[in-house]
Amino acid sequence: MSNFSLKLNDEQISKLKATFSNDIKANPNEYIDTFIQNDNLTISIYKSKKVVFQGNDAFYYAQSFINTKKIRQAGSDEVGTGDYFGPIVVVASIVEIEDYPFIEENGVTDSKQMDDNKIKKLAPKLKDKFKHTILILEPNKYNEVYQKIPNMNAIKAKMHNQAYLNLRNKGYDLPKACYVDEFARSDLYFNYLNDEKEIYRDLIFETKAEEKYASVAIASCIARYTFLDYMEKMEKKYSLSFHKGAGKDTDLDIKSYVDKYGKDKLNLVAKLNFKNTNNI
Repeated sequence: MSNFSLKLNDEQISKLKATFSNDIKANPNEYIDTFIQNDNLTISIYKSKKVVFQGNDAFYYAQSFINTKKIRQAGSDEVGTGDYFGPIVVVASIVEIEDYPFIEENGVTDSKQMDDNKIKKLAPKLKDKFKHTILILEPNKYNEVYQKIPNMNAIKAKMHNQAYLNLRNKGYDLPKACYVDEFARSDLYFNYLNDEKEIYRDLIFETKAEEKYASVAIASCIARYTFLDYMEKMEKKYSLSFHKGAGKDTDLDIKSYVDKYGKDKLNLVAKLNFKNTNNI
């Protein structure tokens, strides 16, 4: 159960009371001005203007009064899901309070806003600095998984879940704020995990989280770097170029690969469920 204690002003307290007007309850504590309670949340508003949030939803409601940009946090992100060639990579990372000067000095931001050269320079520093975990679902394995689970979002959910479990299994103390760059509603996300033995549930889902939270931006950068490194090694191994994405250039790459290695080997480098496979 989460617990957050904050000092709020009159305007913030009025907003809180208005939001939970139907959940205000009586409380015998003479120091409490207003007591709010529902199934997943308890809020004690003291006469001193200290406000204590407790319960499963405590962080969700307390975060609007916190500078969430600079709290201890974890975040996860993925790359490769829109690329015909190469793996899917999911990374989860942890940011400590003392890490923010480093983040600001190095201009850490969403990997989509950085070119590949900047990512290649920055990501090794991030890997050295921040606690993180990397999952790589290689094309061959992806094709096997997709035969059993023909749903990209379900595969992503399982990888994000495992990334957080891996952080915890490494012995890291996971923060109260753990963000996922939302690719599915939280109810769908957890439905995808129904058959998993372990599920990490203390997550906050937000769209464009990589633009809002440093932990997700770091995960995004490391994931992109890992993907680029994999692609370069794959090009060297097969002595061919593999365009990113799934456009017309990709179709030409497929033809070159199939001419050289045969279509029965395409599963080693590509995600076969993409329509590009049928194009060729």
